[in-house]
Amino acid sequence: MTARRLDGKALAATIRGELAARVAARTAAGKPAPGLAVVLVGDNPASLSYVRAKQKACGEVGIVSRLDHLPAATKQAKLLALIAKLNADPAIHGILVQLPLPPQIAEDAVVHAIGSLKDVDAFHPENVGLLTLGQPRYSPCTPHGCIQLLRRCGHDPAGKHVVVVGRSNIVGKPLAVMLMQKPTAANPAGGDATVTVAHSRTTNLAKVCRQADVLIAAVGKAGVITADMVRPGAAVLDVGTNLVDGKLVGDVDPAVAAVAGALSPVPGGVGPMTIAMLLENTVRAAELIDGPVSR
Repeated sequence: MTARRLDGKALAATIRGELAARVAARTAAGKPAPGLAVVLVGDNPASLSYVRAKQKACGEVGIVSRLDHLPAATKQAKLLALIAKLNADPAIHGILVQLPLPPQIAEDAVVHAIGSLKDVDAFHPENVGLLTLGQPRYSPCTPHGCIQLLRRCGHDPAGKHVVVVGRSNIVGKPLAVMLMQKPTAANPAGGDATVTVAHSRTTNLAKVCRQADVLIAAVGKAGVITADMVRPGAAVLDVGTNLVDGKLVGDVDPAVAAVAGALSPVPGGVGPMTIAMLLENTVRAAELIDGPVSR
């Protein structure tokens, strides 16, 4: 068996086309183009690469992007002052502060400072609460990208047993919440799945993983999911991004491709979908703040 490739790069391009049509309709109706402000503190090479990719994707869709690149020594007060200015700027609909931040800046303070309507990462406690209630204002980018990748590639999680390995606030927790929820008009991303969350303290992790119809690895440790942990024919999503000997690799060992029915690559799988969902949230933010296009 050779796993089918779940091509997030190609699907993200399709989604960008859909978003470009929405943005064009807005501007044709006289509404301003969505605006995304990206704030980068320091010169982390991975962060720089992500920011460039996000700005390029914005340009393809018609979103106006702005980059504020601050020195690594920037004090927290200065960053919070910049966020306050962006919150008040009517041309900015979404604010993204690229993580990780230098040690002198508390990530929680930054997350709380971004206005909840402009929080296109969906990290603000208000948006986390709405998501948990099944009434999301925005869906977190990587979890939403995972669900879109599964559904649009023919692996709808509804009724399936999904095992999520990882319990971070950015991926594991919100993804588990979204997967278990019932899809509704207010929450179309609900997965209708039976969900198990596993992690480093899970007893017999391999046995738990082998029960999955869909296995999602979001650990941040290269090769932690091996072929013996995957049920033959299962769909496997690799959310991991690890730098090993200068090469980007995932959490899933390459040998899994011989066992799984479908597998997302790293790079080219979940990563492009994360950026696509960021654009989706930015367009939605513009619709919420400035109003939708009249039909």
